[in-house]
Order: sequence, then C-alpha cells, then structure tokens
Amino acid sequence: MTGVPASAAGGTGRPAPGGKLGAAAVNQASLWNIANILTMVRLLLVPAFVFLLLQDGGYDPVWRAWAWAAFAVAMITDVFDGHLARAYNLVTDFGKIADPIADKAIMAAGLICLSWLGDLPWWVTGVILFRELGITLMRFWVIRHGVIPASRGGKMKTLAQGTAVGMYVLALTGPLATLRFWVMAVAVVLTVATGLDYVRQAVVLRRKGLAAERAAAQAGSSAGSAR
Repeated sequence: MTGVPASAAGGTGRPAPGGKLGAAAVNQASLWNIANILTMVRLLLVPAFVFLLLQDGGYDPVWRAWAWAAFAVAMITDVFDGHLARAYNLVTDFGKIADPIADKAIMAAGLICLSWLGDLPWWVTGVILFRELGITLMRFWVIRHGVIPASRGGKMKTLAQGTAVGMYVLALTGPLATLRFWVMAVAVVLTVATGLDYVRQAVVLRRKGLAAERAAAQAGSSAGSAR
C-alpha cells in the first residue's frame, strides 16, 4: 500500500499527465504498509521473546528454543522492513522512529536477560548497550550538519551481535558453547571498533558543518558591508 489519495493523481486514481505522480503523492506512504507492519511485529516480539526465554527459570532447552525462534524472526524482519521501505518508497515518520527502537529493544532484551540468567557477563552487556545508546545520541548531536551513514563495519557488527546473542539463547553445550564465546568476542570487538569510527566521523562532520556555517556567516557579513 502506498496511501496515495486519488486527488494526488489527478482525482481519478491514475497518474497525473506525463506518467508521473506529484511530489505529494510520492512522499505519502500509508502507516499500514508492509514495512511498518514488520516493524510492529518486531516490537511485539520483544515481550514475547522475554517471556519465552525466562520460562521455568530460564534454563529449559525447549522454551529457549522457542525464544530463539522469536529472536530469529525479529532479526529477519529487521533485514526486510528497511529494504522494502526503501525499494517501494514506503518510508514514513513512524518507521524512521520505530525501526531503530525495535532494533535496539530486541537486542537489549536478549543481552539483559542473558546477563540476568548468568549466561553472559554484565560487562559485555554494558559495553554493547553503552555503545548503541551513545551512537544514537551522537547521531542526533550532529544531525543538523549531516547524517552519518551505516558503514560496512556497522552491518558486520549487527550480524555478529545477532548471531552471538542467538547462540547464547540456545542451550548449547560442548564445542558449540565454546564457539559462541568467540562469536561474542568478535561482536564486542566490532562493537567497540565501529563505535570509535562513528565518533571520528561525527567529530569530522561537526567540524566541517561549523566551518561551513562560519564561512556562510562571513560571506553574509561581507555582502552586507559592501552595500
């Protein structure tokens, strides 16, 4: 669904003359589009995931398998909702706000529950959550100067975190239990490294933005004095 009203397409429900929709029609997407629905599903999966993971004290392999399934579905919808929104022009203000909240919520729920159960050291949870919150706040700090794009390292970090948390949710033993430790170690390293890189990008972006503002102000001042 695009949510484009008939009036935006010349009142007939068909594209305006020339085969192009007006800017208003292009920019309007219904709140109830597939991308936003997937985001809402991911938000609803957060309490369901926590409930399943903590059943019977949090150590029942069957309940943890169900919790892993909920976590996996949330991770998969994270991949598809953003792609669908961009590919089919379904970007909405709700999606811009809810999508990152859903991403952080499911990951934070998994980390906190695993640490509370004693499966994961609290310092690991602290490092990851501090990084995620800090980068989010930093993006708002520099948003008037520009947007910091998601890097390849950031995408690898997200993949490593999701894989590691998923492996810890499952009741693994033996070599797989050892493997998940190393996957989480890689996730922590990528979390810190990409976080530092985002800080560097933010500082550079802010400096350039402030320099451009000063140059514009000086140019305006010079133009005013020349009159």
